[in-house]
Amino acid sequence: MKDIKIIDVAKQADVSPATVSRVLNGSKLVNVKTRQRVMQVIRELEYIPNNMGKQLRCRKAMTLAVVVSDVLASYYAEIIKGIENMANSLNYRVLICDAQNQRQKELEFLSLLINHTVDALIMVTPSLSDEELSSYADDGYHLGVIGRKVENPRIPCSFTDNISLARDVVFHLAEQGHRKIAFLSGYMSATDSIKRLEGFIKALEEAGIPLEQSLIENGDFSEIGGYGAFKRLRSQRQDFTAVFTANDEMALGVYKACAELGISIPEQLVVVGVDNIRLTNYVVPRISSMEQPLYMLGSVLAEKLIDQMNGNRLADKRQFKLEAELIVKESSCMQI
Repeated sequence: MKDIKIIDVAKQADVSPATVSRVLNGSKLVNVKTRQRVMQVIRELEYIPNNMGKQLRCRKAMTLAVVVSDVLASYYAEIIKGIENMANSLNYRVLICDAQNQRQKELEFLSLLINHTVDALIMVTPSLSDEELSSYADDGYHLGVIGRKVENPRIPCSFTDNISLARDVVFHLAEQGHRKIAFLSGYMSATDSIKRLEGFIKALEEAGIPLEQSLIENGDFSEIGGYGAFKRLRSQRQDFTAVFTANDEMALGVYKACAELGISIPEQLVVVGVDNIRLTNYVVPRISSMEQPLYMLGSVLAEKLIDQMNGNRLADKRQFKLEAELIVKESSCMQI
């Protein structure tokens, strides 16, 4: 017989795993109609709850799970390092989960909380909505978010102001006289990408630069995506003089495309990225980038989440807004 999991029940009943858990625990937060539907699926699938997990509910696994969209992306390395160093100093282990840019995998990893495999789960720039995340936190599960602000008192979060971050880049380019600025966005569902695009558009308006939709392309936060996005832009437009990429991985893709097309940086095109990953200092010219305090984003969130499970000394502090800084290097300056 197939090993039926709570995620299977949730999928067939068209509810979240947290809702299934609430039904099994007799929670009054589930309405009668939904409860009946879930119980019907449980009977049909002959699902047997993990009683061992229930028995372990009050015991600690001393483990945090960290869910990232793409474990190969450089952006996550420093965040994970910050989480792991803080967690280890407080005697917790860290489990890394790669969602592979799939929403369904993010949902599946949340079952680690329900089954009590881990004590808490940290989601880095998740695609799940605040409402979906809140359904777990409101049911008593410990959950933290890095990369965006979540309006739930049970969910600690650490983030930078992506709108302000984009504004700083646009103003840096506008001050040098650039009026045709292209923007490469990340995943369409990623909050940080959405906010950076919003900041880009607002900054153009503030700087008196007309918005041109044809100068906005989606590069999926990856090097190959940035490469393809730049090639598409260049095949349609030849007049833009600056490119702002929503992360450094895409900036590296732009560099590759420029090398193939014989475009000189920064003489013919200036480039600015986000994150200031190490590789930006090992290409020529070095890439200007908005530096986010990635290590601290991870470290402070891990400390808060563990504290929340153990006494909550930081109860009055739930949202941690950290500052990003523009690091100007050769790629965005005609003269250094």
